[in-house]
Amino acid sequence: MRLTGEVILITGGAAGLGRALVDRFVAEGAKVAVLDKSAERLQQLESDHGEEVVCIVGDVRSLEDQKRAASCCIAKFGKIDTLIPNAGIWDYNTSLVDLPEDSIDAAFDEVFQINVKGYIHAVKACLPALVASRGSVICTISNAGFYPNGGGPLYTATKHAVVGLVRELAFELAPYVRVNGVGVGGISTDLRGLCSLGMSEQSISSLPLAELLQDVLPIGRMPNAEEYTGAYVFFATRCDSVPATGALLNYDGGMGVRGIFSAVGGKDLLEKLNIN
Repeated sequence: MRLTGEVILITGGAAGLGRALVDRFVAEGAKVAVLDKSAERLQQLESDHGEEVVCIVGDVRSLEDQKRAASCCIAKFGKIDTLIPNAGIWDYNTSLVDLPEDSIDAAFDEVFQINVKGYIHAVKACLPALVASRGSVICTISNAGFYPNGGGPLYTATKHAVVGLVRELAFELAPYVRVNGVGVGGISTDLRGLCSLGMSEQSISSLPLAELLQDVLPIGRMPNAEEYTGAYVFFATRCDSVPATGALLNYDGGMGVRGIFSAVGGKDLLEKLNIN
């Protein structure tokens, strides 16, 4: 267990990738604090992990809620070693032409407040503890932070903003706090859409993502939530990732190496190498 004695705070940690991260960090020996809006899911988290976790109901858009989460974490576990701003919403690839004119302002505010301001609030709230522990921040980005078509202009703009945030904070918080980002790819979770666009009850798991990505990703399939967690463990460890700050890891199944005519260039390797 590489993270024994470490304390992690995760926003949006009660479902999807966030929940997978909680499970992985507990398995690695860490204590975990979780800020999430779902009291029901947080109760389940506490039931599953007991004293290894502390759960706080709150809204990442509220600095006071974020400060309360940081305080609860410190009161329970004594410190914060790693912060993972992870809570987010998706715009379901709503293109500019399809954005209703009367919803643009509200939709812009909603997605930026959660996907960007929520990250800034998290770091602000945890900053004294992170500096004291010489800790780290690991921001969940997305393939949409690097490439088009992972969302519409609203979502894509927020994830590009997080890329800039990682770089700026890595500079501002040096040499005391390392700041890195993980650009995850497609994943079947309960990621929801924007209330302002009538998508709050829509879950990304309702889409046939695995089928859509099978022939798009060079690795040949869509990873599951658990398979994304290793990157976060790497950045959180104090022994394996010392040189890493301002690093942006494309951890998306190889979207950046797709060819012009095909996503996979080695389909005939088994035949050519006589491997059954």
